[in-house]
Amino acid sequence: METRPVSTTITELPHITITTPDWTNKKLFNLLWPLIVEQLLVVAMGFIDMVMVSSVGEYAVSGVSLVDIVNVLIITAFNAIATGGSVVASQYIGRGDEKSACCSARQLVYIGVIISGVLMILTMCTCRAMLRLFFGNIAPDVMQAAQIYFLITAVSYPFLALYTSAAALFRSMGNSKVTMGIALVMNILHVGGNFLFIYGMGMGVAGAALSTLIGRIIAAVFLVYLLMRDKTRIINLIGLKKIKLEFDMIKRILSIGIPSGIEASMFQIGKILITRIFTAFGTIAIAANAVSSTINSLAFMPGNGYGMALLTIVGQCIGAGDYLAAKRHTKKIIIFSYITYFLININVLIFMNQIIGIFNLSKEAHDMCVVFLRIHCITSTLFWCPSFVLPNALKAAGDARYVMIIAACTMWIVRVCFSYLLAFPLGFGPVAVWLGMGADFVFRGFFFVRRWLSNKWIEKKVI
Repeated sequence: METRPVSTTITELPHITITTPDWTNKKLFNLLWPLIVEQLLVVAMGFIDMVMVSSVGEYAVSGVSLVDIVNVLIITAFNAIATGGSVVASQYIGRGDEKSACCSARQLVYIGVIISGVLMILTMCTCRAMLRLFFGNIAPDVMQAAQIYFLITAVSYPFLALYTSAAALFRSMGNSKVTMGIALVMNILHVGGNFLFIYGMGMGVAGAALSTLIGRIIAAVFLVYLLMRDKTRIINLIGLKKIKLEFDMIKRILSIGIPSGIEASMFQIGKILITRIFTAFGTIAIAANAVSSTINSLAFMPGNGYGMALLTIVGQCIGAGDYLAAKRHTKKIIIFSYITYFLININVLIFMNQIIGIFNLSKEAHDMCVVFLRIHCITSTLFWCPSFVLPNALKAAGDARYVMIIAACTMWIVRVCFSYLLAFPLGFGPVAVWLGMGADFVFRGFFFVRRWLSNKWIEKKVI
């Protein structure tokens, strides 16, 4: 990653007019609310999946939840690339260089499809071995459900990569309504598919996976079609079929994407290792953790929406060389995310028993969920926003390497080691994972706030 002095400003190129992006309160609102709704729809999809699969049995819930953990690890590869593409495109938009922004868009799609295709083939060839490697010896019925779900969802990886890349490009332009709309369509298709395949045709976990696959195919095709059709968009995919790899542009994307991918992968690998704690305590603990994770993701998703907004807003401000605006908007977004997080967690605490009751768990699993969620609501309300929203502002400025180092260290040193220490030598059992998670929030947030206040991120350069 190149660096530049803090005092350096971006000079105008002959074909470029640089103006500071005008992120008024109205424009911020128009970007934020569709992102938040979109992320809530993503949670709703997972929530509906888990509820419908729970009708098949606890073994099915356990199998799907284990695969979802591995799927997230695999998907982070092209999610990270999409983040890199979003930052690069946003900075070019802020600079006023639409030609380079479109070039970055095409390169993002190419490398996303290549990486996702490789991951799909790898997963389909080593499905059962991967499950054994990550989770050890699990019950035969859980393994069968997990393997079926894993194989079918693996087919969707290239389409999910296309969807993720195209959605990131729309957000880079500040157009989050399109991605929200397609997320709504995906949810409708997903619910309809679940009813048809799970209840109507009795396909169990295979039905849930098939409806996911169909939804991702439709979403990817639609978003790519929109970007290829309209030449008037700031970013478009005109000329995508004339495949030409621009390695300088790919390098810029990967300068953000690779550290983001390593960060996310290390995070997910750590979560997988921690999940083995639950497998050691049996199916009840696995199911309780799966349901608790699904419920707390309701709070995570709005925060993820705020983080996505920061990639666009800060990226455009950095592209225009306006660091004061980047600071001002970041502070505002963090305040919004805190307010949102507080309101959601208060409602989770109030209606906790009713929410958990939707999943048809045994009394033991239900009681375990209550303990997990109480710990989560307290620790995450206080520390999650600086831990997971603020880092997106650092990435948008090109400081992705620092985010990667801190995130990996706190995940492995604090969350993983602390959880295992509490769970086994100290005898806390499965609740240790949720205590370790809270400790991770504290340390991660401290280092990211410190980095932001130091202004060292201003020295980084992407374009």
